Amino acid sequence: MHAFSAKALRSILVVLAVWILAPQVQATEGLKDINPIIFVHGGSGSGAQFESQAMRFVSNGYPSSFIRVLEYDSSAIGRILPSVLAQLDALIAQVQAETGRPQVDLVGHSLGTVVSQAFLAMPARAANVAHYVNVDGRTANALPGGVPTLALFAGAARAVQGRIVGATNITLPDQEHIEAVTSAGAFVEMFRFFTGEEPRRSTIRPAIFPFRVSGRAVIFPQNVGVGTDALVQVWLINSATGQRLRNSFGLFATPVAELAVDASGGFGPFRAFPGLQYELTIVRPNAPDHRFFFEPFLRSNSLVRLNTSVSGTGIDANIERNDAHVAIAVTRNKEFRGDRSVVEENDVLSINGTNVINEVTARSGFVGAPAAQFLFDAGSDRITNVRSIPPPFGMIGFLSGADLFIPAERRGTVTIRTVPRGDVSATRTLRIPNVPSTQARVTVVLRDFEQRRGFTR
Repeated sequence: MHAFSAKALRSILVVLAVWILAPQVQATEGLKDINPIIFVHGGSGSGAQFESQAMRFVSNGYPSSFIRVLEYDSSAIGRILPSVLAQLDALIAQVQAETGRPQVDLVGHSLGTVVSQAFLAMPARAANVAHYVNVDGRTANALPGGVPTLALFAGAARAVQGRIVGATNITLPDQEHIEAVTSAGAFVEMFRFFTGEEPRRSTIRPAIFPFRVSGRAVIFPQNVGVGTDALVQVWLINSATGQRLRNSFGLFATPVAELAVDASGGFGPFRAFPGLQYELTIVRPNAPDHRFFFEPFLRSNSLVRLNTSVSGTGIDANIERNDAHVAIAVTRNKEFRGDRSVVEENDVLSINGTNVINEVTARSGFVGAPAAQFLFDAGSDRITNVRSIPPPFGMIGFLSGADLFIPAERRGTVTIRTVPRGDVSATRTLRIPNVPSTQARVTVVLRDFEQRRGFTR
């Protein structure tokens, strides 16, 4: 049973009122002969890069069962490509059987376009695909497999844009590489291409009643399950303090759900409430808890991803830990930008009042621009230098960071303020607990879109 604060109940009532006043989306039956969509992610990617698009498609009449993702170990694609293609065969056959549709629409992003074009190169496979969207990846001298193709390119990622001969080629102006697959603009182009119609909205329709949230807890970027000995705990967070809410007697905090993890890393679903903030924590034997903090979920969602690693290995081995400081990874499926001469064209990511986005930590305009910031006290010297990127983060694609001293305090709060580039009015604040870096791993997952009270800005 959730213990609601007065503020939380007011948030629910606001969401309810706005939804009632908002225009209704077109019904599923208004879309004729639509196909299921399968998304194939790129290097160091996952199905989470189609999370917001999936919610947009559902908000415009697609059944949620029509949106699927193919996930694989992108670091080993040269060795496992035949296996990945076989997985795509199996997924398409499964979707065809479950939906009764003879074909699917395929979306590949970045390295996923290499996978997709290899798949389409075989006529028997291409026959199962009605439309193909090639997002900021491989070019071609002809339509892949002869399938009608939309080629989207990130206008900011390359000086010279690519082209697929015979396709509808569209450059998304000033968009970065990951942004080109997660943006509302990309959604509009995909929806129009798949259906021949304009979407009723490029926003995500928020739920007004409790809804279901599920996903996978995985070792990343291999995208393999974290282990069946793991557990995902779901906690309700006091948005004013960042602390876990206590039970109705005020004595101690208890999770609102404890979810088993299957062999693929799958967990859930759990019941979420509109407007409330949740923490999802991976609990594993002989490993520190990995705590994930999200902005409030908007509606049913099966593409939540808890990306972790074996403790003390991979990225985790490069994060200095000390009882005196907090270490935070802040991620989103849209690049951070901090090197534009016009201040309003840069993002702001402020941690307890210190902006960590600048021309050093967030260079833009290339494939591999950072979408994650790793923030901790390098050297444990209690000195902040936000123009110093602790190694190796400045040398790994899509990752960056800063030497930031965040003091650890008992039951303290870390205030995270984000100002999306180009829209100061969409400023928002998230608070999380001030936990020592030796006690838990902490990841903050920000939205890749700006939406408040049901409306995107």
